[in-house]
Amino acid sequence: MFVLLTLATALGAAAVLFRDRPLLEHEVADRPIQRSEDRYVSSQTCQACHPDQYASWHASYHRTMTQVATRETARATFDNVTVSGVHGRPMRLDHRGDELWAEFDDPDSSLSPEQRARVERRVVMITGSHHQQVFWYATGKRRLLGQLPGAYLIGERQWIPRRSAVLHPPSDPPFSETGHWNSTCIACHATFGKPQFDTPFGSQPIDTQVVETTVAEFGIACEACHGPAADHVAANSNPLRRYLLHLTGRPDPTTVQPARLPAQLSSQVCGQCHGIWEFYDRAGERDANARGLPYRPGDELVATRFLAQPTVNRETPTMQALVADDAGFIRDAFWPDGMVRVSGREYNGLLESPCFRNVPRGSGGLSCFSCHTMHKADNDPRSLAEWADDQLGAGMDGNEACLQCHDRYRSNLPAHTKHAADSTGSSCYNCHMPYTAYGLLKTIRSHTISNPSVAESVDAGRPNACNLCHLDKTLDWTRDALDRWYGPPRVPLAPLNPLDVDDRSVAASLLWMIRGDAGQRAIAAQAMAWPPAQRASGTDWMAPHLATLLDDPYDAVRFIAARSLGTLPGFAGLQYDFVGTPAERRQAQLRTMSTWDRSRGPGVRGIPELLFNADGTVSVDSVLRLLKARNARRVRMRE
Repeated sequence: MFVLLTLATALGAAAVLFRDRPLLEHEVADRPIQRSEDRYVSSQTCQACHPDQYASWHASYHRTMTQVATRETARATFDNVTVSGVHGRPMRLDHRGDELWAEFDDPDSSLSPEQRARVERRVVMITGSHHQQVFWYATGKRRLLGQLPGAYLIGERQWIPRRSAVLHPPSDPPFSETGHWNSTCIACHATFGKPQFDTPFGSQPIDTQVVETTVAEFGIACEACHGPAADHVAANSNPLRRYLLHLTGRPDPTTVQPARLPAQLSSQVCGQCHGIWEFYDRAGERDANARGLPYRPGDELVATRFLAQPTVNRETPTMQALVADDAGFIRDAFWPDGMVRVSGREYNGLLESPCFRNVPRGSGGLSCFSCHTMHKADNDPRSLAEWADDQLGAGMDGNEACLQCHDRYRSNLPAHTKHAADSTGSSCYNCHMPYTAYGLLKTIRSHTISNPSVAESVDAGRPNACNLCHLDKTLDWTRDALDRWYGPPRVPLAPLNPLDVDDRSVAASLLWMIRGDAGQRAIAAQAMAWPPAQRASGTDWMAPHLATLLDDPYDAVRFIAARSLGTLPGFAGLQYDFVGTPAERRQAQLRTMSTWDRSRGPGVRGIPELLFNADGTVSVDSVLRLLKARNARRVRMRE
């Protein structure tokens, strides 16, 4: 009897230990899993031979593009938190040990918002770790993921409604993101993903789908850029081979070194994620669903996917089919002249740059690796955290990035820039790569290297570099300055699109902010928080104009306007809820105007280009006239 009791006790203890131990990856059943197959062996295998490269990659935001959700990987706290303002009733967050849990209104319910049931789900994956985190929960339908209705802004330490984190029409009803990670995000937020929907995503109700999504690795890992490494690992198990390769300096044919590829091919390694692309046909999509995307580093990217370039392939059947399916596909991703306007698609911008386009294929020239590096160099004095922010090479955060090719400007830069050498106006980036791409509540630099011109603003509607810094100046002022410094433009303004009365008499930033589309308004509002622009333009006139955007129809525009307003003197403590009721937002506008009116000095009096009357009050009639001319078209950025 004693033996039987002892055995039963031991078995019970073992059962408890087994139940409490973490599941191995292949045992997890309620989310996508990492699986080493198809010659992918994971970054852990690379660490032993490449510890320095592994360390810099490990510190990068590429690695943490997707992570398993734990209290450690979540930047937001889940300790008994209630998040209001999301669509539906407040979301409640908590943890159970290291597990994260959330309670919220069921986004997949067919009932009205008031009748939807509350659901409680375990949060199992996280996308993002730099600016935002989006959280994915287990739906209980195998590896199919749903998305929490709130997103977390890391810098602001703030939860916001998930749909407010992107720029899309306010008239669109709330929509479910269930299955979106499995079908779409996986392509660029994981390494070698296989969605494995049993039927095409969207072809039938999501709750009837069977989904067995796998990836080689979460995040952008070593093999995303160097290719599957099984052959490389096997070949280099022989120390003599490694020594001989090192001694001779020859490249190892069992792996791909992107920086050693020709410029066009090396940039395509980045373009596989940082580009706007689609499948050529449904057969290619279904094959990628089952077997993963076929592109491998060193391949020709367009051999297996259609890369959208409106200046090149606007009339192709593939592009026409895309536009027929989604009329805003081109309009909301590109400016009318073909320059990309949405962030995260820098490869499309590079393709349009003369520095890239005008160099014969195979003869060097500009590439992503001209400025960026995927591993911090040994002689780079920056910390890993500093390097990881943009992964620029040492010295590439300034003019050296351009002077390495355009050396003739080095000896007398002001002669070219017409600004003092130590001025932000003598920054190559500021003039030739201005902040004209938008995404995820911020603007980024255009990656189409171009010359500033008034024509780009008049003909394409794109803010130009001069007026993004000199926010208080008109397009007419800019045209006069550019003509005076550099001569008449090589390409004159279109005869049918001359400067109108407002272009000549109203600051360009205000035209974009008041009568522009939602994307233009977001860019102009963001520019008002840019320190170089604030120094060049002054700030005492900005508050009343930013206040107009506190009641903008688009959540994202309101958020950016309030954030910029908070950088102005006297407005750091602004009390404003960008997803509050219209009445609350209008009250915030009145408080803002009252604060500004009490503190405004004489500097704004009689400045018509900034829409002020002679007594320093806002010219309401002028503002209303421009508002009536607003471009109210639906804007949905592909962020």
